Amino acid sequence: MGRKRRALVIGGSMSGLLTAIMLLRRGWDAEIFERAEGELAGRGAGIVAQPELIARLAAAGIDTKALGVAITTRKIFDGEGRVTATSTCPQVLTAWERVFRLLRDGFPAERYHRGRGLKTFTQSADGVLAHFTDGSALAADVLVGADGLRSTVRQQCLPQIAPLYAGYVAWRALLPESDFPPAIHRELFMLMTFCLPPGEQWLGYPVAGANNDLREGHRRYNIVWYRPAHETRELPQLLTDRTGVTHSVSIPPPLIRPEPIAAMRAAAERLLAPQLRDIMRLVGEPILQPIYDLESPHLAFGRVAIVGDAAFVARPHVGAGVSKASDDAAALAEALDAHDDVESALRHYEAERLPDNRRIIERARHLGAYLQATQTAEERARSAKHSIPQAVLAETAMIDFLHR
Repeated sequence: MGRKRRALVIGGSMSGLLTAIMLLRRGWDAEIFERAEGELAGRGAGIVAQPELIARLAAAGIDTKALGVAITTRKIFDGEGRVTATSTCPQVLTAWERVFRLLRDGFPAERYHRGRGLKTFTQSADGVLAHFTDGSALAADVLVGADGLRSTVRQQCLPQIAPLYAGYVAWRALLPESDFPPAIHRELFMLMTFCLPPGEQWLGYPVAGANNDLREGHRRYNIVWYRPAHETRELPQLLTDRTGVTHSVSIPPPLIRPEPIAAMRAAAERLLAPQLRDIMRLVGEPILQPIYDLESPHLAFGRVAIVGDAAFVARPHVGAGVSKASDDAAALAEALDAHDDVESALRHYEAERLPDNRRIIERARHLGAYLQATQTAEERARSAKHSIPQAVLAETAMIDFLHR
């Protein structure tokens, strides 16, 4: 028998773990290299566990019986606190930490290397050689870039591709279930709740609690409030921290200046339903997330491939981020399993995944067009279609369009 084929996976978050687990199950010698020294954490990130994701996790040997919180109903509240629209939509809602921990525990600890970021790589007909920031170098048959929005792998392969600001930001928070006033808890905790101020969108839903606790009373409520912010007039101010430093892509929550937070809180008092105002008053340290699009024209580069957010970043409205990463990982593992030649396998992977990724990006742009600070005529037309309450209820965090 020939030697076991080796894969180096760069990035130890969701897409990296999904890829490495699937390759390992197919007999590859797969290892993960994560540049962060400490354990990763997904600040304030709720996830809709799409059926496709649940199926992929189960196929990878991950126990999904206690993945998240099951809900059945969506409601929209107007500014006076009245329910203006309702729909039935059974879904499982979870938190980034919950899925990450399931994947992390499902991957051998000795194959997960923290504090070893990729510096550069070279490749030949025989393999790829990765050089790491600690001065080490490793050879492999394939290298997979699963290192997210700021991917080092993508930057070397596609230096011209950069994230594009979408024209709006999200204010996010996770609130402990125990903080909820009883009346508001009864009214909306077990819903996917929406409020639609003009040109904005507030939504909230229950997810797993701290330490992945799913017991009643120990869960959390995930809050996301999308608000337009002009790229040159407002975004730099939002990303300027308490010391006067302007950050390029995102800003750590402790460094957000009090002025933008105060403005957000004042807007909540003016624009949101009374029940949601009460919820927003409970938010301590909010998270600010500028929304970006990223679209790569290629996914394969000889013996190198990119997956997940390293390749495509879609606006969150489709709820496809982790599902997309799991589909990328599965397609890559299947292609490498089906082809003896790595480069042929990666070309097959690219041909399979580019169309779906492009459709997800385009769909997310359509759903988020009405939130942008500036709009083209085409985007204004999209806004008229996708911003009405019935469309928001029917389309948010739904990826069934991929199967139509």
